[in-house]
Amino acid sequence: MSYILALDQGTSSSRALLFDSKGEVVALAQKEFTQHYPKPGWVEHDPMEIWETQLEVARQAVAEVGANPDQIKAIGITNQRETTVLWDRKTGEPVFNAIVWQDRRTSDLCKSWKTHYGAEITSKTGLVVDAYFSASKVAWLLDNVDGLRARAEAGEIAFGTIDSWLIWKLTEGRVHVTDTSNASRTMLFNIERLEWDSEILRELNIPSSLLPKVVGSSEVVGATNRFGGSIPVAGIAGDQQSALFGQRCFKAGMSKNTYGTGCFMLLNTGKERRYSNNQLLSTIAWTIGKETTYALEGSVFIGGAAVGWLRDGLEIIDGSSEVESLAEQVEDNGGVYFVPAFNGLGTPHWDQDARGLIIGLTRGSTKAHIARATLESIAFQVADLATAMEKDSGLELTQLRVDGGAANNNLMLQFQSDLLQAPVVRPRNTETTALGAALLAGLAVGFYPDLAGLSAQENPDRVFEPAKDRTEVTALRNQWNRAVERSKAWSMED
Repeated sequence: MSYILALDQGTSSSRALLFDSKGEVVALAQKEFTQHYPKPGWVEHDPMEIWETQLEVARQAVAEVGANPDQIKAIGITNQRETTVLWDRKTGEPVFNAIVWQDRRTSDLCKSWKTHYGAEITSKTGLVVDAYFSASKVAWLLDNVDGLRARAEAGEIAFGTIDSWLIWKLTEGRVHVTDTSNASRTMLFNIERLEWDSEILRELNIPSSLLPKVVGSSEVVGATNRFGGSIPVAGIAGDQQSALFGQRCFKAGMSKNTYGTGCFMLLNTGKERRYSNNQLLSTIAWTIGKETTYALEGSVFIGGAAVGWLRDGLEIIDGSSEVESLAEQVEDNGGVYFVPAFNGLGTPHWDQDARGLIIGLTRGSTKAHIARATLESIAFQVADLATAMEKDSGLELTQLRVDGGAANNNLMLQFQSDLLQAPVVRPRNTETTALGAALLAGLAVGFYPDLAGLSAQENPDRVFEPAKDRTEVTALRNQWNRAVERSKAWSMED
């Protein structure tokens, strides 16, 4: 037997999966790592803990099937995007904790940048100026870690998103690269010219010497000896683009949504970049050979994390898996709406000052109503993304492919189908993020067939069809919109 090893480095855990020639999971190992919250709105990870947990679970997955290095034909990497690491090129040691994509410490800096450079940055990178992306995190580190800017300008420091960091460690400092999908999330990469943008770097005062080489998403970029033999690293993609690929959304017009810590909906727009009039992001989906595929993306900051808050903050459930059964104890939300804007609101609002609220409470409201409102809040936010995409693309959504942990929640997916008035398709294998990285790596080394052959392997688990009529859905979405406006207004009153 031969396998592809996929490293799936996420926001809360490091995972490793082995896939066989049919794209089936044959081994999986996972380990959570520490979340650091040094100040309100700040979120950090220890880069060394990320590396150590990722290496540990990779070795566990390989050992689970007793595979030797010759049986591992390639490694594919998918990662939490935007999270920023700076490290010493000589020692390979990080100079500070990784600043996570959720972190909001650079909000004020981004407000200034938006005023001066917002239109230019959006035009070139496809992104809105926001603390979500990597650029302001790099700038903050350079300006707040003693002596770091001088060292960076001297060429002693390397920058990378998590894919770059893992590849550097896997290759013991021999390879410093990122792929186009991850580069397109930094707010420093020109997605039409496919290169780091020198004007943006100059305006934001970020030295180009920090930056990795940009490579394709499906090509051999180096090799690792961390598993007892030389194994090529051949696939790289940010987690959401990887999920789009793993869902086999290879053709323009196909879309998927991943329900994770946040929610991310991507629409394949083909070989040409699409500009958005509805505050969606234009991004790179992947590059294979000489062809780059683009996507429109909508980002929800708080998706499954809202369920985590019910567990850890309100303590009304003991585990995330309990939320569905609790929500099913009531027939509807009882007029309760929850806007989980803990870190502001993403697409289509991009309001970094909005704050979370629960509204519509009465004496008859129970924790079951709050649980149901939480699940519905995830679906409402995704429906907002879909509406924006329909407006930008001119296409009516005919189907949404879904994945991620919360995609196992039948109640939520049924409500999602109701809101979209379209089928929601859950694959039999919901590990589509890791699968995407595996497929990209496997394509590069000839382990998997071409895209047409991969499409033939699709096997849905369940299709959810709308059960509510448009009139009822319109009323629900109107109420949701009222709640969202209240959450945005709160920041103005604060």
